Amino acid sequence: MRNEVRPVRRTPSRVAQMRRVAWYFVTPAALFFLILIAYPLLNVLWRSFQFSNLTNPSVTGFAGLENYRTIFDDDQFGPALRNSLLWTGLSVAGEYALGLASAVALTQPVRGRALFRGAIIIPWVIPIVVAGLNWTWMLTPDYGVINLWLVKAGILDHARLWLGDMSTALFTVTFVNVWRSFPFYTISLLAALQAVPAELHEAAAIDGAGSVRRFFVITLPHLKTVSLTLIFIHVIWTAINFDFIWVMTGGGPLNASVTLPIMIYRYAMQDYDIGAACALASMSMAFMASVFFVYYYGVLRRAKGAGQ
Repeated sequence: MRNEVRPVRRTPSRVAQMRRVAWYFVTPAALFFLILIAYPLLNVLWRSFQFSNLTNPSVTGFAGLENYRTIFDDDQFGPALRNSLLWTGLSVAGEYALGLASAVALTQPVRGRALFRGAIIIPWVIPIVVAGLNWTWMLTPDYGVINLWLVKAGILDHARLWLGDMSTALFTVTFVNVWRSFPFYTISLLAALQAVPAELHEAAAIDGAGSVRRFFVITLPHLKTVSLTLIFIHVIWTAINFDFIWVMTGGGPLNASVTLPIMIYRYAMQDYDIGAACALASMSMAFMASVFFVYYYGVLRRAKGAGQ
């Protein structure tokens, strides 16, 4: 009787099993990304090179760079770009400065510190629409409490139309945005401040370093990573923010507070020019992607420099 040699079945290694299980967990997230994020982004990019108008379906076909030319020929593009830069830069700078100051204040051993730490988050949890409408009412010249307080304090001679003045509309909305967003900085920086070793401050105090010098030499370097991450995230969040400006001014008066997201909305929902709206949205996405890559490669470079 001939002995038959049976093939030996190799059981998958533990590493292969773990990889298979990992793919099972990653697949739903990958499908979510492809369906809800990647496909819409690619569709916007494709439509930016197509003629598309909701009120005139006969206008179709490949547009090339015509939609982008429409954006650059628009007289409002330059002011909107400038307003977007001002809105983003002033908002992020104000949020970081106020968040850092409040975080440092909340680290001091004062009575009721826990209550203050809980109350500081209130502006952040208020919905943008609710906050925008409330501030709009408070800033009105007829019955707004802000004008009433300023006039009674002698700071203003008469009530001022903050959101209706071309010279103050954008800065007023920026101030309200800083008021709502700085608690996020406060919480993040407060956590980073509590991680700074107290021994370093004690040693520096013994060597004769004052509180200001200890802050710049010891505290700020420990906040560098958290600060860069916060600034990077909020540059993107603020640049694409549509709600606050639309609720409070709608881009007015006379387009004094119009930004690029407001222009995208007007192209799509008022002019019904989907091609131009997608072109401007694609330009905004390209800017955000460039900011991300600059930040990412900067982090990699610093990591390599620290490892050498």
